[in-house]
Amino acid sequence: MTEKPSPQDLTEQVLAAEQDERRRIALFLHDGPVQSLSGIALMLDAVGHAVEEGNVDAARTILADALKRQRDAIRSLRDLSFNLEPVVLRDQGLGMAVHALAQDRGIEYGIQVEIDVAAAESLGERSQAALYQIVREAFEGAIRRGPPQRFSVRVTDTGRDGLEATIEDDAPGERRKRSIEVLEERARTLGAALSVEQRDDGTTMRLVLPSYAVSE
Repeated sequence: MTEKPSPQDLTEQVLAAEQDERRRIALFLHDGPVQSLSGIALMLDAVGHAVEEGNVDAARTILADALKRQRDAIRSLRDLSFNLEPVVLRDQGLGMAVHALAQDRGIEYGIQVEIDVAAAESLGERSQAALYQIVREAFEGAIRRGPPQRFSVRVTDTGRDGLEATIEDDAPGERRKRSIEVLEERARTLGAALSVEQRDDGTTMRLVLPSYAVSE
């Protein structure tokens, strides 16, 4: 029988996961959009100087480059917002959110995606959000290693034992230890146990959510 963690243990796990998430977001913002916006500001200064000197062609060229970088920064921020918690997850639940993710990334990389997560709709809002993040990060990890030809997510009700989520891909290559640690941190916020089986022809992850976690 799985021993139920104490409220203090769960609180510490949640706080640790949230701190790690804030650290990753801060690093992403600093190295991505913030750097891009700083570069755009310098480019706009250069546009002003070119206009003052009457060099209209140079001003147009620099302005076009600045607009491209601005669009890239907007796209990065939009992706960040979607990855943190897509609106569809809040409004329509885990199933629709995972299908939206699969459609977006699957079409982009030509991946066959199979999804069966209806059993997870019994989870609370916070648990669904945490499970979505695990699926998303597993998907992105498979894309970085492959991309895979196939990716599947299946959640089954195991009865008194709770829920079991199985995530599989056929992407080659080694999974970084840190990537697994991130997934383990997220699993702990659910009071869940995560096992990872790595093979030459892909990876299988199993996430077991005990009944007490499912009912909360």
